[in-house]
Amino acid sequence: MRVLVVEDEPGIAAFLKQGLEEEAFAVDVADEGKKGLQLALSGEYDLLLLDWMLPGMSGIEICKQYRKVYPDTPIIFLTAKDTLDETIFGLQSGANDYIKKPFHFEELLERIKVQLRPKSGGHSLFTLGNITLNTETHQVLKGDQEVNLTQKEFALLEYLIRNKGKVCRRTRIIESVWDIHFDYNTSVIDVYINALRKKLQLSEGENYIQTIRGVGYIAKEI
Repeated sequence: MRVLVVEDEPGIAAFLKQGLEEEAFAVDVADEGKKGLQLALSGEYDLLLLDWMLPGMSGIEICKQYRKVYPDTPIIFLTAKDTLDETIFGLQSGANDYIKKPFHFEELLERIKVQLRPKSGGHSLFTLGNITLNTETHQVLKGDQEVNLTQKEFALLEYLIRNKGKVCRRTRIIESVWDIHFDYNTSVIDVYINALRKKLQLSEGENYIQTIRGVGYIAKEI
């Protein structure tokens, strides 16, 4: 899952980036408003975290401009603006949630998880054949057997399952799961895919993660 943080206080931005990356999110950071809007509009993000008071362009303006193009992507304001009128104004501008500084990271994380839950059914379970992935508990089951995955393996499997039926290009996988934006040896993905297949004990008839030669991978049910 990919998150954009637009925050001009370096300490808070670094804290958010580190904390979210430890939770297996890919994180981009912008320290001023115009750069934040440019990134938001040119990238593919699952959620935006916006400060309100930013140099160049306010978080409110970013929110309004972004909503014209991406009406459904969750936006959470993380700001020192704390009056009732300001909270209402932020939500009316298009935000899904509003957290006042100072904040507890655990609360922020739970609010992010709420916003990222599938809209239909409001649950956090994803399936691929007889594989079940739970984003709330970070558990993966193959049938009724739990499979122990590293954070990166879990994030890779989650990305593939969330895009089930779609071809996932190596460049998009490396950007979304590893948060790398430059020319990088994407063969590291092949190593993790092989590890996933081995840990999931996929038999010949369980070809749920298929290789698209020269392109990437696709998760599909047989």
